[in-house]
Amino acid sequence: MIIPLETLAVFFVTSLLLALAPGPDILFVLAQSAANGKKAGICITFGLCTGLIVHTSAVALGVAVLFQTSMVAFTLLKGFGACYLLYLAWQAYRAPASEAAESTIGGRTDGRRLYLRGIIMNVSNPKVSIFFLAFLPQFADAGRGHMTMQLILLGVVFIGAALLVFTAVSVLAATIGQYVVRSTQAQKFMNRLAGTLFAALALKLACTEQ
Repeated sequence: MIIPLETLAVFFVTSLLLALAPGPDILFVLAQSAANGKKAGICITFGLCTGLIVHTSAVALGVAVLFQTSMVAFTLLKGFGACYLLYLAWQAYRAPASEAAESTIGGRTDGRRLYLRGIIMNVSNPKVSIFFLAFLPQFADAGRGHMTMQLILLGVVFIGAALLVFTAVSVLAATIGQYVVRSTQAQKFMNRLAGTLFAALALKLACTEQ
């Protein structure tokens, strides 16, 4: 075992707590699940976790250092992420109430689109790579050898923790959302709330410093 089980256990518990902390990813899952149902939240969850695979690979291969040291790379990726969140905000504001209700009641949620949406949102946030760059090595030890394998293993454990937390949030938020899904006014409110959330996340990302 390249990492002791007790170290992995501590890392897993820490990862669960970090995944539960209010942040763009969990708020994104919460908003989508409440507005569009459990399937939407789970599709977003798998997309976000796929994005975490990209960040884990970036850390293991040293690519994440680029975002920490290059202002141009950091700014470009940050700008793309902020623009994408503003696009999601615009979509949410203009979505009719009936559209959200139909996607939940009829089970016609576009899973592929939501999955890709989760990937793009996660990958386009350079702060995630920098966070992984600071967080994962704390639980690795060069004395054990195979640093790349250690970082990959830690990334997989973190993704597993995030998957558990985000799936639970999806189910709980969707359960609450079922009580309002047939109300046109409630759907309009949910759409406006989601749009406001995306706009706020876009502003937060745009103002983030390297």
